[in-house]
Formats: sequence, C-alpha cells, structure tokens
Amino acid sequence: MIGRLSGILLEKNPPHLLVDCHGVGYEIDVPMSTFYQMPALGEPLVLLTHLIVRADAQMLYGFASAQERTVFRELLKISGIGARMALAVLSGLNIADLTRAVNVQNTAMLAGIPGIGKKIAARLLLELKGKLGGAPEGITGGALTSVHGADILNALLALGYSEKEAVSAIKTIPTDADVSGGIRFALKQLSKA
Repeated sequence: MIGRLSGILLEKNPPHLLVDCHGVGYEIDVPMSTFYQMPALGEPLVLLTHLIVRADAQMLYGFASAQERTVFRELLKISGIGARMALAVLSGLNIADLTRAVNVQNTAMLAGIPGIGKKIAARLLLELKGKLGGAPEGITGGALTSVHGADILNALLALGYSEKEAVSAIKTIPTDADVSGGIRFALKQLSKA
C-alpha cells in the first residue's frame, strides 16, 4: 500500500496530478480541496495517499490532510459509493461542512453536489452518522440533542433562516418537544429577535 508520496509536482490538470518521486511519475487523483492547495509546477509537495487496486486498474488518490483521507475511506465503505463519488463529495464540501451536514442530517447540502441526488444524499447522511466526530461547536444543546432536533433544524433552514439563527433558536427548545411544537417554539424565538 502506498500511504504517502513526496516529490516534485510536474503536471496539474484538475483533478489529476503528476508527481515525480525520484524519477518515477505517479498519476494521482485529488479532491478539489487538495488541488487548490498544490504548489506551483516544479515545486516539492507531500501527499497522503490511498491506493485502490481493481482487476482493470490501479488508482492512486492523494490528500493534503489525514482528515480528508479518513473521510474518503469512510465514504468508500458505503455500498454503492465509489472513489469518483467520494472525490466529488470532498470537492463539493469541506470537512467541517460535511460534518455539520451529517450531524444535523441536512440532505440539501449534499444534494447540491453534482452527481449526488436526494436519495444518495440521504443514504450518505445515514451511513456517516456518528463516524465523522461529534457535533461542531455551536450545534449542541436544546432540542438538537433530541430525536427531532435535525427535523426541526431542517424545517427552519427550509423556511429561509440561516444556520446560525436556526441553531440559536433551537437551543432554547425543550428536549421533549415534538417536531411541530419545536418548530412553533423556534419561530416564536426567531420573531422576538
């Protein structure tokens, strides 16, 4: 398994890189989040990698951070999600936004990525739940920790409130509130602001 490459960047053609490692050129596919961090041609670089060996090909994928590679590997574990779709997810959302989308089960954020529809987005959110770490700072407390918290948050987001407004309103909702009662309570809090 090739886990890390250090070399000179020879070519950049999104999402492909060609890296010279002591005279051997490695073709590497990277998510756009990594691609934008690449140095100029002829400059040294270091990438963490993931090698996929199939009957018809050997594909090498590169990442600027260990966190990106870990999320890529978690995505590959999901049935029906291949490397191309995993790269699309990492190219469409940064890790913090993906974690936030998973924690609040926001399908709209994932469905906005090219090639990912609502069904795939819902399945990704379900499969990734609890695998990307805890809720980001500011996404805890109140009804968000209840069974209906994600539904209430999604309803407020669908009504056009920003995530910051919705989260602050939901923090005040009693944890035993049902979806409709929680939405009403949150709307009252937002109308006071």
